[in-house]
Amino acid sequence: MTATASTATGTATRASTKIVLGQNQYGKAEVRVVKITRDTDRHQIQDLNVSSQLHGDFTEAHRNGDNALVVPTDTQKNTVYGFARDGFTSVEAFLLRMGRHFTTEFEWITGGRWEAEQYFWDRIQDHDHAFSRNKSEVRTAVLEVKDGVSTLVAGLEGLTVLKSTGSEFHGFPVDRYTTLKETSDRILATDVTARWRYSDAAVAQGIDFEAAYADVRERLLRAFANTHSLALQQTMFAMGEEVLAAHPEIEEIKMSLPNKHHFLVDLSPFGQDNPNEVFFAADRPYGLIEATIQREDTQPHQIWENIPGFC
Repeated sequence: MTATASTATGTATRASTKIVLGQNQYGKAEVRVVKITRDTDRHQIQDLNVSSQLHGDFTEAHRNGDNALVVPTDTQKNTVYGFARDGFTSVEAFLLRMGRHFTTEFEWITGGRWEAEQYFWDRIQDHDHAFSRNKSEVRTAVLEVKDGVSTLVAGLEGLTVLKSTGSEFHGFPVDRYTTLKETSDRILATDVTARWRYSDAAVAQGIDFEAAYADVRERLLRAFANTHSLALQQTMFAMGEEVLAAHPEIEEIKMSLPNKHHFLVDLSPFGQDNPNEVFFAADRPYGLIEATIQREDTQPHQIWENIPGFC
């Protein structure tokens, strides 16, 4: 009887609690824009997918449908196109301009989140205006503006890499479900997804984002190639460590590396040997290795809460 009364009281208390609007944002997602620069006969192409989301006090819009403070998502889309017409040096610089624009043009916009993917194109036989899509990777960037501070995360995804030797895996625990054999020579392959956070101070002072991206990418590849791997975790840490050692403006780097397994094919039924040359490339299931490599004094940053898929 007492428990029933207590439950009823608790329900009544919750029912009488005021319901309010929590965290929210809105904007235009995945604005596809291709910018062709034609200032010479040798054209340049920049291919972006941009999302814009604004922060502010939009309580009246949610509660009463009052749109007085709601900058239309169509306006955000058109801003992407207008800024593309002006030209831009990097995807990070493009997002920073978006953030400055919306937080200064509309005084009630307190901040926001802007995200972009950049797709790459290669010239066909060094042609001036003919291109083929380079599908080796996608460049990424996320900008968050909060309390007047711009936090920027850059990155890449879908960078497929493989080593045909120089990788081992042994010394792991064995139980009754273990069938994997130890090996001192295996193929190591993965699709690199990496995102690195620049320090807020470095973003405020200015960064050559094109040069930084190119060097980070090169160092990730170099560490993957040159690390004699006893585990994909070891290789991942070496990749992140090399980036942080060379770039003091980067606070931390997060990586997600699926282990793209290659299994040796048994050719004995066909009367053939297989000296580590013929493999079956399995697409699933796969090992998924994820980690953050950071400086010792780095504190957790809230921007990662709005970037899904990372630990």
